[in-house]
Amino acid sequence: MNSQAKPNGTGVTRLRNAAVCSCNGLIYIWKNEAAFRQEILLCLLCIPVALFWGGSGCERAVLIGSLCMVLVVEILNTAIECAIDRIGSEHHELSGAAKDLGSTAVALTLCGAGIVWLLVLLH
Repeated sequence: MNSQAKPNGTGVTRLRNAAVCSCNGLIYIWKNEAAFRQEILLCLLCIPVALFWGGSGCERAVLIGSLCMVLVVEILNTAIECAIDRIGSEHHELSGAAKDLGSTAVALTLCGAGIVWLLVLLH
């Protein structure tokens, strides 16, 4: 594959373009998703707790990592919702299922993070 086939460039240019796209994504989700803002607040409250109460580096990493996973899945859920909304606003069973599945993924990740926190902090 030649460099002309890569729309985002190569090397340092590609890294810069990827960073710009990532920043644009964070700006979009911050402005448009209340759930993401709430989860960021949760992280801001819980990360100091993880650093203080985590008994080892591994425990701290697991606690903080579980919070990061919630954010990642929320971002992916928002991406699914954006793609579905771009396709059309009319009701379609598969569009509804895609959005519901994204929401389910977020809910399961939140439950998983809660279980991780309970198991680590009650140990």
